[in-house]
Amino acid sequence: MRDTTAVPSVLQTAWGLRERPSKGPRPTLTTERIVEAAVRIAAAEGFGAVSMNRVAGELSTSAMALYRHVANKEELTVLMLESVAGHPPEPIADGETWRAALERWAFALFAMYREHRWFLQAPIPGPPATPRQLAWVEVGLTALTGTRLGEGEKLSVILLLSGFVRNEASIEGQMVEAARAGERTLDAVMAEYGTLLRHLVQPDRFPALRRVIDAGVMDVADHPDTEFVFGLTRVLDGIDLMVRYRADQG
Repeated sequence: MRDTTAVPSVLQTAWGLRERPSKGPRPTLTTERIVEAAVRIAAAEGFGAVSMNRVAGELSTSAMALYRHVANKEELTVLMLESVAGHPPEPIADGETWRAALERWAFALFAMYREHRWFLQAPIPGPPATPRQLAWVEVGLTALTGTRLGEGEKLSVILLLSGFVRNEASIEGQMVEAARAGERTLDAVMAEYGTLLRHLVQPDRFPALRRVIDAGVMDVADHPDTEFVFGLTRVLDGIDLMVRYRADQG
């Protein structure tokens, strides 16, 4: 039997470290079914709609029955996030640059957030610590293997990049939810925002912002990928400078 004392209980199920009964009839209620039900609720109504009682109702059982498989909502959240995190893209290929590999990685992570928008509504349980989360980190770090960056710098690059992707996905998700709630298009939401700012922003107080507004920048939503590509390019440009600097140092 493996020693699990060093692993927080909330992570033990995600790592397959919690012992399951090996004898007796196969239970109709399983951890997998509980997680699937919770994910269905989150996908349909947002993470805020998920509770142990609600999941129990979805499965036509009692909340007490859930606790035989999932210790609490914190553990359920960890398992929900792990179940939809998916698999990272393929590691850097022969002949592929670190930049191209990290760009693929960032787009794949962005796509995962788009597919499961409720993911960003859930509380962050802590640094990456589940198998799939760490698989994403591993692929990102592998892309930087051929550079002269220090190991700490490589990890900082991945944390920076993942934070950027999460933030962009969160902003986009808020816009999409605002449009959906009002049964409007993204262009309509942006146009309303632009109109509001025209009333609020006076040139004597916010001259730079007023010039942006008068240029019509706030009136129409960009293509969904425009801001993401712009920001990702700038972040990778900065990382490229550091990679080149380390290479020049030898």
